[in-house]
Amino acid sequence: MGIKSFQGARAKGEAKKGYDAPILVEDYMTRKLVTFSPEQSILEVMEAFAKHHISGGPVMDDNGFLVGIISEADCMKQISESRYFNQPILDKSVERYMTKNVESIPHDMSIFDAAGVFDRHNRRRLPVMKDDILVGQISRKDVVIAALKLSGANWK
Repeated sequence: MGIKSFQGARAKGEAKKGYDAPILVEDYMTRKLVTFSPEQSILEVMEAFAKHHISGGPVMDDNGFLVGIISEADCMKQISESRYFNQPILDKSVERYMTKNVESIPHDMSIFDAAGVFDRHNRRRLPVMKDDILVGQISRKDVVIAALKLSGANWK
């Protein structure tokens, strides 16, 4: 006895429909970014973090190219040094403390692959690039939110 299909007959020419929900990084990334310059002081960066309720952001050169990432962890180095040398937090530049070897991901990567990148690298946020231009940033939290929105769905 053969297996019976409980699916109704398909109309002629009807192709199998795939999952068409948004699953790309560009669908969940933050586009409006607070950016910093290498010449800015760490003090300005910490003030911006507090003002905008963020924990890090991209560092852009004068031509608008990504040259690094500055985070709260990088600011902790300055705070620690100021305590060690018994000095106030000075106007030292972002360039001195930022992460220069920046891992980035393409805008058209799936959130599942992005989750793998986060798993392999100890980063809280990743810049999103399109043709070597910064177009956004995605965080671990963004990936978790995307997964929640997609929970219970089947994708291929």
